[in-house]
Amino acid sequence: MTTPYYEAIQLIERLHRYFLDVLKVELDKKNIQDINNVQCMILYNVGEDEVTVGELTIRGYYLGSNVSYNVKKMVENEYLIQERSVHDKRSIRVRLSDKGIELRSMISDMFARHEEQIDGTEVTMDRLSDLNQTLKMLERFWAQQTNFSGSGF
Repeated sequence: MTTPYYEAIQLIERLHRYFLDVLKVELDKKNIQDINNVQCMILYNVGEDEVTVGELTIRGYYLGSNVSYNVKKMVENEYLIQERSVHDKRSIRVRLSDKGIELRSMISDMFARHEEQIDGTEVTMDRLSDLNQTLKMLERFWAQQTNFSGSGF
């Protein structure tokens, strides 16, 4: 028998994969083949900022080595511009290129279209707000589980 806790874990994993599939379909519709769905989400999280790979890791909860590889690919495919920090020569900062800004706009349009399509369904904004609050509580619970000091280990 599956508990609600374990079912939530399975749903979160499955929903993440579904969303990446939705993003892949969107890229395919636009015949964009030089960037993948995970890279699109990293690009989206860069936004209008200029950030380091470390900041991206913290913001998007990606694994550091994966972010480094994906950033490298996005620089090669001209979605990101990479520059050494003026203040710390060891630090490399990235920002969106014009091509990256255009793709981010496409993703924003997709989000807006999805919100319009959701309107009038059982998935109300109130339900999404409740879901977000619950997911944030689960996130805090899991964060506490990674704090090994005094956790009985």
